[in-house]
Amino acid sequence: MGNVLLSRRFNTGYEDGNYSVPAGHLEGDETVVQAAIRETHEEIGVALRPDDVRVVGVMHRKSGDERVDFFVVASSWTGEPVNCEPEKCDELTWFSLDTLPANTIPYIGRALGNCSNGQVWFEEYGW
Repeated sequence: MGNVLLSRRFNTGYEDGNYSVPAGHLEGDETVVQAAIRETHEEIGVALRPDDVRVVGVMHRKSGDERVDFFVVASSWTGEPVNCEPEKCDELTWFSLDTLPANTIPYIGRALGNCSNGQVWFEEYGW
């Protein structure tokens, strides 16, 4: 199938010890793609071009609070992924989409499963 780079959360107060994709929040006056480019650079040090980033899914979820998540994939990047936030992440590892670790955050695992079918999707999760 494919591979995904996951980071194990550490010392954040949210889902610590569990795996997630590089992620973050929109800052004012930026698009979803711009936020993905910025967050990826901040967290794993690689550079993405807008043309290499594609939105593949949207999830409206509830787990404590209500969120809307946009999931993107990058077809290419410049640089080698490194852990740029060791105070928030204690491991950065490639996994096969077929064999995600058991301690992947549940909604992330669900999103990766949805993404693996290759089609843009929308899901409501945790309601």
